[in-house]
Amino acid sequence: MNADLNEPDVDLDDAPTGVRPRRKGIYILPNLFTLAALFGGFYAVVMAMNGRFEQSAIGIFCAMVLDSLDGRVARMTNTQSAFGEQMDSLSDMVSFGAAPALIVYEWALRGLDKLGWIAAFVYCSGAALRLARFNTNISVVDKRYFQGLPSPAAAALVLGLIWVADDQGVRDIATAPSLHWLRWLSFGFTLYAGLTMVTNVPFYSFKDVSFKRTVPFVVIVAIALGFAVISYHPPTVLFSVFVAYGLSGYLVYAWKKFKGRPVSVIATSTDEPDEEGLHR
Repeated sequence: MNADLNEPDVDLDDAPTGVRPRRKGIYILPNLFTLAALFGGFYAVVMAMNGRFEQSAIGIFCAMVLDSLDGRVARMTNTQSAFGEQMDSLSDMVSFGAAPALIVYEWALRGLDKLGWIAAFVYCSGAALRLARFNTNISVVDKRYFQGLPSPAAAALVLGLIWVADDQGVRDIATAPSLHWLRWLSFGFTLYAGLTMVTNVPFYSFKDVSFKRTVPFVVIVAIALGFAVISYHPPTVLFSVFVAYGLSGYLVYAWKKFKGRPVSVIATSTDEPDEEGLHR
C-alpha cells in the first residue's frame, strides 16, 4: 500500500516497528550554488586540457564568487544542513584544491619535471589539510579570521598569475627555453599558496560584514568605483588584490607580535591537553 503523503517525518531511531521512516530531503537553492561552483572547477580543468588557460582562470574566479554565495544564501533562507556543509567542502576541494594544482602543472610546472609535480602535490595536499582543519576547528576559531590562507584565495594567487601571463600573450610556458624564469615563478607561487594554507597565520574573513546594516553613501560610491576599476582590466586588478590579501595575513601576524597581542585565531582556553600547540 502507498504511504500517506501527509505523514510527518520520522527519524530512524524513533520510528515505530513496522513504520517506514521518511527520508530527509535536500535543500535545492544553496546546493545549486555549490554545484555551480563545482562546475566552474571542472570547466577550468577541461579548458586547461585544451590549452585555453584564460578560460580556466575565469572558471576558477567564477567558482569563487559562487562559493562565497552558497553559505550566505543558506543562512538568509534558513536552509543550512549537514549535507550542504559536506557538499561545500567537496566542491572546494575540487575547485580550489585539485583543479588549480592540475592547471598550473599543465601550464608551467611540467617543464620542471619532478619538482613540478611535487609543487603541485604540495598545493593539492595543503588545500585538503586546510579544509579538513577548517571543518574540525569551525567551532573554536575566531569568526573574524581564517586560520591560514583560505583555499579560494590560494587558487586566485595561482590562477591569477596564469591569467595575467596569458592575457599578455605568453604561451607554451612549460616548453619555451626563454620562459624558464616564469616556470620558477609559478613554482614559487604554488608552494607559497600551498604552504600558507596550512599555517596558523590569521587572514581577515570579512564574515563580520553585515549587508543588513545601513552604511554611509560614500561606501556605495566606493563599491561602484571598485567595480569600475576591476572592469578596466580584470586579470591585473584581481591578481593584484589577491596578492595583497595573500600577504596581509603575515602583516597582521607581525603587527600583533610587535604589539604583544595574541596571534592565534583559536578562541578557546589552553587548559585542555587536546588543544596543546593550537595557540602558537
